[in-house]
Amino acid sequence: MTSDFDLLAWVSKRRAEVDALLDARLPQPAREDDPGRLVESVRYSLLSAGKRLRPLLGLAAAEAVGAELTPAVRIATAAIELVHCYSLVHDDLPAMDNDDMRRGRPTNHKVFGDAIAILAGDALLTLAFTWLAQAGALAETERAGQAAKYLEASAVLAHASGLSGMVRGQARDLGEPAPKTLTEADQLHAEKTGALFQAAVEIGAIVGGATVEQRGYLARFGQAYGVAFQHADDLADNEHAGLADEARQRLTDLTTQAVREITTFGTCAEPLRTLAQALAKQG
Repeated sequence: MTSDFDLLAWVSKRRAEVDALLDARLPQPAREDDPGRLVESVRYSLLSAGKRLRPLLGLAAAEAVGAELTPAVRIATAAIELVHCYSLVHDDLPAMDNDDMRRGRPTNHKVFGDAIAILAGDALLTLAFTWLAQAGALAETERAGQAAKYLEASAVLAHASGLSGMVRGQARDLGEPAPKTLTEADQLHAEKTGALFQAAVEIGAIVGGATVEQRGYLARFGQAYGVAFQHADDLADNEHAGLADEARQRLTDLTTQAVREITTFGTCAEPLRTLAQALAKQG
């Protein structure tokens, strides 16, 4: 299928909108109102240059089901970026991956210290659910009965972030040997990375008013895309020792599967489709 859809233009526009929302909703306080430079620390990581891929996927999923990108929808999908950012701040800590650089500049704990970095991550995680609650309240003022969708979105985000998803994957990564088979790699990727990608797409679908059937298609897209994303990332970093050829084929299979899942949405799913096709080319 050929398409004249301009992915770069779409991504540039949506990313700028997400960046503006994040900045506006987390204003920088005066120094005397920011104990330990906590808010400064949060802003340092949250507003650093990033792809904003997870909120973009959420917005694309909402578009796929024909939803208007209302302020409530935008806030809900932006909340996913808060969880992602928290995970990066904590992953970089000495007790985790012990990284000194992130996105071309010193990691949070290198600038603000370990303790404030931990608190910044805690603040980002809890703020994500505040934003979802606020988005639900705002949606309810727009039309009665909308708040329930945002409650469901909160449950999806919590499930993906915690014991059954991202946190579980991080524990597996820290506590077990590196994957020796593609099956083991898939399991790790599905938890540590894929769960939040799937949640991003599901949340966009839920707050966008998707039917149960539509949500199923989009959830499966997100699951396949998320695992494929980590395979592509590992291949780019030469981290697939002995599994590179298998991983490239797996990347192709997963992105093909992802595209197949959203066929029913037609041209409304062009952002999702072209994002998956672009990912396939990274292998």
